[in-house]
Amino acid sequence: MLLQLATMSPTGLLPGACGTTLSSLLLVCCLLPPGTRGQEFSLRVEPHNPVLPAGGSFLVNCSTDCPQPKLIILETSLSKQPVANGLGWAAFQVSNVTSDSLVLCSGFCDTLQMIGSSVITVYRFPERVELAPLPTWQPVGEHLTLRCLVAGGAPRANLTVVLLRGEEELSRQPAVGEPAEATVTVLAGRDDHLANFSCRTELDLRSRGLELFQNSSAPRQLRTFALPMTSPHLVVPRLLEVGTTFSASCTLDGLFPASEVQVQLALGNQMLNPAVESDGDTITATATATVSAEQKGAREIVCNMTLGSDSRQARENLTVYSFWGPILNLSNSNASEGAEVTVTCVAGARAQVTLDGVPAAGPGQPVQLQLNATERDDRRNFFCNATLEVDGEILHRNRSVQLRVLYGPKIDQAKCPQHLTWEARTTQVLQCQARGNPDPQVHCFKEGSWKEVRVGFPFTVTLNYSGTYSCRAVSSRGTHTVIVVMNVQGRNPHAATIAMVVLTILGLVTTGTALAYVFWIQKRGDSYHVNKGSTWLPLTSRQPEVPVGVEPVGEEPVGEEPVGEEPS
Repeated sequence: MLLQLATMSPTGLLPGACGTTLSSLLLVCCLLPPGTRGQEFSLRVEPHNPVLPAGGSFLVNCSTDCPQPKLIILETSLSKQPVANGLGWAAFQVSNVTSDSLVLCSGFCDTLQMIGSSVITVYRFPERVELAPLPTWQPVGEHLTLRCLVAGGAPRANLTVVLLRGEEELSRQPAVGEPAEATVTVLAGRDDHLANFSCRTELDLRSRGLELFQNSSAPRQLRTFALPMTSPHLVVPRLLEVGTTFSASCTLDGLFPASEVQVQLALGNQMLNPAVESDGDTITATATATVSAEQKGAREIVCNMTLGSDSRQARENLTVYSFWGPILNLSNSNASEGAEVTVTCVAGARAQVTLDGVPAAGPGQPVQLQLNATERDDRRNFFCNATLEVDGEILHRNRSVQLRVLYGPKIDQAKCPQHLTWEARTTQVLQCQARGNPDPQVHCFKEGSWKEVRVGFPFTVTLNYSGTYSCRAVSSRGTHTVIVVMNVQGRNPHAATIAMVVLTILGLVTTGTALAYVFWIQKRGDSYHVNKGSTWLPLTSRQPEVPVGVEPVGEEPVGEEPVGEEPS
């Protein structure tokens, strides 16, 4: 129990108070005369019985109600520094408190000594909270012992060790010994697979006005397993060709946990990289690999499945054979027109090859074709087929190669019409295509003016486009030119004649209407006279005259060009 002392004693006891312990202080107080202990003035120490973290510091205030106090000082083995003082009080800074300690305040009231004390309690967190390592794999149905080690931590009376599965408490024990050790034993089951186990310390200082401080160890994960006694089922091809990719699968039932099984697949000394899939308590591992020439002959493929500290294995035999090629070569893959080109195809020693339908003389023999490159051979594909018989099975492999022939530009007259007849003011496209390797560029220019008509682009045709054009295809292999004659005609050449006929008819109708109107007016006004002796009749029918510049209907104009057409 913490105790505060406030006494007044004779002056002669002061030297003995320095460096005194709590027990000696109690003894001194008990030996003081009854009258001395009953004085009304005391020396207070604040804070009273503090709880500090290790290495902490705090301010100590010594105070009294004595009207004329003297020599108020702080007695302690800790590092201290006066801070301030006044009538009836003095303050000191105490620092670097690393262990439980006692501080004494002393002073004088008249000739009597006053003493006050405070006990400092230091708390520290554990320096080490660690759960001992768990087995790499724990068999299902066997007991597992968890062990937690705790070093340091004070005060130990307030320190507890808790062992946990996740957040579930398995055991709660006081921290005893240095280091303290707490253990608990559990039965491992399937539900414990991948469960996290840990331990935690609890330093409970809530009764001293502080908190509940917790320190936890790093969690450790447990893996439990169950492995059947049967061997895996391994499926592989019977024959494997050098340079080709094969697939192997390995299956095992009755595993727990199936997803944790380690699978190894190997072809001879070549380790494969399997993809593992799980379905309940069954796993299937599938691997693909390419066989090398060094593996030719009889080989063994091995499947090994490991779970925990146990494993199961399966083996199968297979044969690796060589079937390279066919190799298809052109003596010149970019040949000029007229150059000689040799096509060669060859395969393995026992393979039979056929080049564009022409077979080789025998197995293992090459086949060869020769040709003089022409324009028709450009982009020609050559095909070679190779066959090999292995243990009664016929295997096939094909190759192809393309020949490019370089030749000068040529304009196909079928794709570049040499005579064109178009109507004026219509939209047309000049089509003029050329072939060649490399691809030529085609340009068409009007002779005399060198006006260009862009090939393949729409344009509006006018009369001045009439004429002769030179269409030229150009590439690095040469030039080819054709002549294109473009004839542009005026749009609707009879338009002028039709217009004149319409104007004539309109004129006749207008004249007739005017005469009829005048006759009607004169008749109503009796303002005209008939000369009986005259041979002229007032209303004589006669052929109307054709207005100047208007042609009769159905007659062609003489000596005039169609509307919109240039003179020849």
